[in-house]
Amino acid sequence: MPSQKTVQDYIRTIPDFPHAGILFRDVTTLFQDARGFRLAVDQLLAPFVGEKIDMVAGLEARGFILGGAVAHQLSKGFVPIRKKGKLPARTIEQDYELEYGRATVEIHDDALEPGQKVLLVDDLLATGGTAEAGIRLIERLGAEVVGCTFVVDLPDLGGRKRLEAMGVPVHALCTYAGL
Repeated sequence: MPSQKTVQDYIRTIPDFPHAGILFRDVTTLFQDARGFRLAVDQLLAPFVGEKIDMVAGLEARGFILGGAVAHQLSKGFVPIRKKGKLPARTIEQDYELEYGRATVEIHDDALEPGQKVLLVDDLLATGGTAEAGIRLIERLGAEVVGCTFVVDLPDLGGRKRLEAMGVPVHALCTYAGL
């Protein structure tokens, strides 16, 4: 009997993208496979089953795909956290550091209500800067992040430690050493 595929089996690695020396973990091959996508969505939310969750938030852009599917599975609403200038109504923004500069993400200022419990979803956790910015936006609206869930964790880049130091539980479906 053949062994069951894991989420990691569906992820393609592309060397030297976007720069030489980088091994890019491409989750689009996971999304393309119905069984792989279903497996990922089920596993992303599994640790949070039974937890009170009012909303799911996703980080641009692959976090929208995953977060929307997780929200659907939980029968909850979905909130996008987008790059600056992409949301049409009034927003609040949060800057964060990149390896080559700064970036800004935004959320609508009426997207969450005080006291709501939010699950934050994205495809990949590297340094944790984008996720930290998302957490800060959620908290500034008075909501609480009950956890962050990712398909891939790159633990050598320190993102998990960064988010856990904020008191936020982190779940990832697979890890890859190095960059």
